[in-house]
Amino acid sequence: MKEYLALLRGINVGGKNKLPMKDLAAMFRDAGCTAVETFIQSGNVLFDAPPAVARQIPAIIPAQIEKRFGHRPPFVMRTAGQLAAVVANNPFPPSHEDQLHVMFLAGTPDAARIKSLDPERSKPDSFLVRGAEIYLHLPNGGGSTKLTNAYFDSKLATISTIRNWRTVTKLNQLLQGE
Repeated sequence: MKEYLALLRGINVGGKNKLPMKDLAAMFRDAGCTAVETFIQSGNVLFDAPPAVARQIPAIIPAQIEKRFGHRPPFVMRTAGQLAAVVANNPFPPSHEDQLHVMFLAGTPDAARIKSLDPERSKPDSFLVRGAEIYLHLPNGGGSTKLTNAYFDSKLATISTIRNWRTVTKLNQLLQGE
């Protein structure tokens, strides 16, 4: 079982911010991580590390990517337990799996910022903030929604990255050793 998950935003999307997964995995190993595994090409890295090493990873890896590849991706990390809680706390019906997404935030936003979010911003889309995650129900898909990283990052004063529900549940299974 691996203990940590790193989620990088905007990696290998539309031919931009190219980053080979073998190079990304090597950066994690060079930083002191073990059992490093990437999942798909979009910047999902599962790994183990002593807590002192894990605390440094959000600073080390983006700096290495910038040095070697010329871009610095937003970076969010979760423990295996945190990701299991994300899956368990999904507020939307599982029958809508293909319409569900989770936005992972770098930090937990304060209540006043959450209250400033516009629930009518992108109807029929809906969202619910729970801790450092935003659960999204996007019936028309992610391509036309106004519930974007840029919107939430600016309103909540944080950085975020989004994953579809299938990816979230698969990452959880991999972290749990299933």
